[in-house]
Parts: sequence; C-alpha cells; structure tokens
Amino acid sequence: MGEPFSIPRDMNHADPRYLEAKRSLDSRARSRRIREKLLAALPEKPTIVEIGCGTGTILPQLVEWGVDRGRYRGVDTAEHLIAFAQDARTAEFRHEGIPVTEQEQGFTVGELSVTFEQADGLEVLETTPDVDLVIGQAFGDLVGVSKLVTGLESALAPGGLAYLPITFDGGTIFQPDHPADRAVEQAYHEFIDAEPGRDSQAGRHLAEAFRRRKGDLLGMAGSDWILRPHGGTYPVDEGYVLRTILDFIESALSERTGSDRTDWLATRRGQLAARELTYVAHQYDLLYQLPGS
Repeated sequence: MGEPFSIPRDMNHADPRYLEAKRSLDSRARSRRIREKLLAALPEKPTIVEIGCGTGTILPQLVEWGVDRGRYRGVDTAEHLIAFAQDARTAEFRHEGIPVTEQEQGFTVGELSVTFEQADGLEVLETTPDVDLVIGQAFGDLVGVSKLVTGLESALAPGGLAYLPITFDGGTIFQPDHPADRAVEQAYHEFIDAEPGRDSQAGRHLAEAFRRRKGDLLGMAGSDWILRPHGGTYPVDEGYVLRTILDFIESALSERTGSDRTDWLATRRGQLAARELTYVAHQYDLLYQLPGS
C-alpha cells in the first residue's frame, strides 16, 4: 500500500478559496473534444471515483454534462476539503434549483449517489475494483506517474476510463517579459521535481506511460490555463489564483539568492496589483481506456 503523498506546507494546494477560485479557469481550459470522447464512452450508470477531489468542483460539471445517474465517490486526504465539498456542492445544487436528497452518507442529485470521503487517492485505487471512471483533475503532477497508472489499472473495470484533465506539463509563462523569467521558471520546476513523487512534466510522461500499457489513450489535448486581466480586473476570483501561484513560486525561490529573483517577485506582485499581469500554465487533458472484457 503506497504512502500518502504530501505537499510542503508553504505550497498549499488545499486552500478551499484557491480551489474554488480556479474553477472558472479549469472550466475554460478543459478540452471539449476530450469531454465528448469521455461522455460517448461512459456507461449509462457509471461508478465514478474522483481522486484528489478537493472541493468537488467537477461534480456540478458532470451533472451539467448529463452524468446524473450512477454513483460518484470523491476522495481527498484533506479532511477540511471533504467537509467543504459536502456543504458547498449541496448548497450549489439547491441554489440552481436541482433537487438534492441528503442520505446517511452523502446525498443524491438526480439519480446520482454522491459521497465525499477523507482518504488517500492511490490507496483507494488499490482497494476499489470495477470502477467505470476514475477522475484525477490536476492530480497527475502530485503523485508518481508509475504509481498512478498502476493504481488506475487496478481500479478500472474492463473498458473502464481514466479522465485526467488539467495535468501540468512544465510550462509557466508570465507577461510582460522580465529578464529573470527563464531562471525563475527553471527554479520553480526544479522545486516541484525535488518533491517525492512530483513531476513538473506529468502530462507528457503520463501519455508515454499509457502508450506502453495494454489500454488505449483515447485522447490527449492541451488545456492551458490562460489567466489575464479584462477591462482592468481579473474575472471572478482569478486574481486570488494568481496571487497563490506567486506564493508557490516564492516558496520555490526561498532557498535561492539573487537580486534578480527578488526583483522578479516584487515586479510580478506590482503588476498583479495593477491588473497588468498575465499567466499561462501549460497542461493536458488525457483520456485512457482499459481493454474491454
């Protein structure tokens, strides 16, 4: 059984506001082509496990896409995210006028049974067979590619699907240009890669790993985040996402010295405050299917 993965405390991806704020970015970035392939291949009442579900933001998308029958189980190691997901998603469905029935564990929306549970995603994959769909959004770069692929194939039923949208793939771009951009990007990616199991090029490495397995990579498409100001402001709460990304990078640079990096951070924060900073993260959506029985 694998060890739970960990993220440095000062590079915290488990901030509910950050996870909710990036929702609009995720929605814009996800590939429609990959989504259509996914929906075409899903059974009528799928059994779904989402690993690293965070605040459960993909659940309303599934229902909007017509996946409103079967069973959804969202798991995350962070207990406070599970509690947040349960409350926030129930409230959201009701606000949208979609009937929700609370159960002893979780709730139902339409004919979809929903539970959120504190658990390690890789451990759940190892102990949960016959899953029709595993979702791992923005998850592939947080765990080892090999462990993730092995876990997916252990959990999936014959013909089962792994949907891995918003998988980071080693592109961190800011505009306007700054002389230290290349050095900062390199330091940031090296910081990610130094963490056990993490991979700043997880998207391409997952694609290559799937190519070597017995299943079929049904689709792969770019799903870059493009975060830029519009009319002197950032959409929704996306300025908070950018602030958090700069905090992540500050953590990566904390053990490095140099006036150019200090100036880079100060310049980027000033541009963020002035609503002048644009950020692009290179990512992929991947859809993998096991052979049928």
